[in-house]
Amino acid sequence: MSPRELVEAFYTEVWNRADEDRAREILADSFRFRGSLGAERVGPDGFIAYMRDVQRALGDYRCIIDELVTDGDRAAARMRFTGEHRAEFLGVAATGRQITWAGAAFFRFEDGKIAELWVLGDLAALRRQLEA
Repeated sequence: MSPRELVEAFYTEVWNRADEDRAREILADSFRFRGSLGAERVGPDGFIAYMRDVQRALGDYRCIIDELVTDGDRAAARMRFTGEHRAEFLGVAATGRQITWAGAAFFRFEDGKIAELWVLGDLAALRRQLEA
């Protein structure tokens, strides 16, 4: 798969469909993840545990790629994240609100898989919506 196809599969199949098997296929065994919510995880299973936590707190969680640029073994995406706040998230009890925030994701690829991902999100906007 090309870097573009890997990023699209990561968001469409892994995040938006919660496909854990697909995550294990496209993430390198040594995959390193640093999320804007503070999580640092290693390996597909470390990431999957994080994904489960986010999806438990945010029902119908979706990642939307607004723009994607690839260059060799690197890619960057401008993103939107959205979900229904249905369980404690960032220390805030469920509100039932639909929340949306922006972010950016930076990927590195190795041997046809995603080797690293660093996500930066607009946490100030996210917290304003949770605490409104």
